[in-house]
Amino acid sequence: MVQTAGVPTIRIAQEPAADDLLGRDPLALLIGMLLDQQFPMERAFAGPALLAQRLGTDTLSAAAIADADPDALKAVFAGPPAVHRYPGSMAERTQAVCRLLVERYEGRAENLWADVPDGATLLRRVGELPGFGAQKAKILVALLGKQYGVTPSGWREAAGDYGTDGARRSVADVVDPTSLAEVRAFKQDAKAAAKAKKTS
Repeated sequence: MVQTAGVPTIRIAQEPAADDLLGRDPLALLIGMLLDQQFPMERAFAGPALLAQRLGTDTLSAAAIADADPDALKAVFAGPPAVHRYPGSMAERTQAVCRLLVERYEGRAENLWADVPDGATLLRRVGELPGFGAQKAKILVALLGKQYGVTPSGWREAAGDYGTDGARRSVADVVDPTSLAEVRAFKQDAKAAAKAKKTS
């Protein structure tokens, strides 16, 4: 199932221009999800707008990023301010994702899900992206389903607990400052519980 008509209203970055880009540019959403590790969630999803600004474009191009000089792209990521805590490695991963999109999906992020028959297929495709492990893939499936109108049969099951309606487990559930705080609290509690279990 393809994205529903109209531009989704995204409130993840908590910054109007950055959220606007996430809503109208599927590649920006994909890159934001890629950047969402070892870095504050809202800053990760503001990264694509910062990247677009530095590249002098209104929307990101997978083909342009795939063809970019790797060192020049790393410099763009480095800033200041840096697009991510680890700008060099994230520049490499972003370029790898864009190259895969060019090779398999005509350079369009939305083609990842445009013709998927079910949630399991969507999860498999997302999981094949560089930098997308099992957990990140499930979260993106949940984000696409909950906020982007991408709801193939079985998408909630494919997303696991992240697909649960009303959950506050991940970026897929962030729609305003309150839900952002709730998701952050959930993550902190989960991290503390995991640490306690490890030391017990």
